[in-house]
Amino acid sequence: MRGIRSLNNLSKRSYAAARRSEPLTQPLAGHRPSPAAPPPPQNVQVSKLPNGLVIASLENYSPLSSVGVFVKAGSRYETVENQGVSHVLRLAANLTTKGASAFKICRSVEALGGSLNVTSSRETMIYTAECLRDHLDEILECLVNVTTAQEFRPWEVDDLTPRVKIDRALAQQSPQIGVIEKLHEAAYKNALSNSLYCPDYMVGHVSPKQLQSFVEDHFTTSRMALVGLGVKHSVMRQLAERLMSVRSGAGAPETKAVYRGGELRMQSNDDLVHALVVSEGGMTGSAEANAFVVLQRILGAGPHVKRGANVTSKLSQGIAKATTQPFDASAFNTSYSDSGLFGIYTISQANSAREVIKAAVAQVKGVAEGNVSAADITRAKAQAKAEYLMSVESSGGLMEEIGAQALTTAAFQQPLTVLQAIDAITQDDVVKAARKFVDGKKTMAASGHLIHTPFVDEL
Repeated sequence: MRGIRSLNNLSKRSYAAARRSEPLTQPLAGHRPSPAAPPPPQNVQVSKLPNGLVIASLENYSPLSSVGVFVKAGSRYETVENQGVSHVLRLAANLTTKGASAFKICRSVEALGGSLNVTSSRETMIYTAECLRDHLDEILECLVNVTTAQEFRPWEVDDLTPRVKIDRALAQQSPQIGVIEKLHEAAYKNALSNSLYCPDYMVGHVSPKQLQSFVEDHFTTSRMALVGLGVKHSVMRQLAERLMSVRSGAGAPETKAVYRGGELRMQSNDDLVHALVVSEGGMTGSAEANAFVVLQRILGAGPHVKRGANVTSKLSQGIAKATTQPFDASAFNTSYSDSGLFGIYTISQANSAREVIKAAVAQVKGVAEGNVSAADITRAKAQAKAEYLMSVESSGGLMEEIGAQALTTAAFQQPLTVLQAIDAITQDDVVKAARKFVDGKKTMAASGHLIHTPFVDEL
């Protein structure tokens, strides 16, 4: 085309050649450094409004602002009558509200160059919005619409059924997800036993009335936390007072999870056996939970080299002595607000499952008997601290950490405090945690061709 020069004809002059006689360490002539001092670093600020809403913010001077609404509305709050409602509610986040249509919400977020995402766990539902700092008011208004002004129209809810089926199908194709879901079902009598996915018999049967009732009971200011990154706390407070007082109150009472132990086995023709054996662990934020974190690193929490094998872990070393068949083993640890699960997760060939599982349990018994060195403790602490710091290095990980703490304690522990808590774990604490697994009531979930897989009472 005329008027456009070929890239080969562009000037190739080296503008640095003009300064060959001058050292490059000297500043450019005529360049004036900015007299403004860099802004001082800020700490996370947390405050609680009279209506119960917790606000947490961190001004990091980023041109991109992230705002998240954390709600105690995970699957653990479902009842027998509304199983699967949290799964459908997560998919319904972009539906029409009382303040805007689904089309308007989508177009508004696009026009701002932002994003709006929803994730859920057994305890919380998280709505996260990102945009340029200049458009914070607009994106927060969209966020408030989808969290406090839901309007579930029957035809829109019906249209969610295919998406629910797809989610369930994808989850069923994953042995890891299936065995973890069955583990929770066997481990608890209530609350935490509820699945993250809508059960088959409720697919297409979660009604708009059930969705609205669940929202009214759980989406209240006393069960919410508003978190902002790249936002001044004063701005967050003003916006929260103006926009987040739509639905106030304590909401539905919380039910404490009751651990019971048990076993669920999913027989199939799969040659690989996935098995999880756990006992009750520590609840989030407790010193016991920190001890289980260190114990997990001692036993092995997965490979530290991409596509590598976890050959340095105690589990791998112990199992390798019991079988020559290929396997994978790692320690399993998860914590909730009122309970936790700790144990071992193994993947093995069907004909060697018994040897692999028993060898893995034997390694935990060895730690419970005191077979752990000071070097093991030091290494495990270093791994735990590094993993924590790397998790809060990204904006998403930091927001999740701030939101989780703000929602449960209405406060935030600085990373240095968390590291000090990990350093405070002693060898006795680790041995005590291992002994709790050994002596505690076991829960087991397994899937695959289970002909050689031991039952939980044989361990």
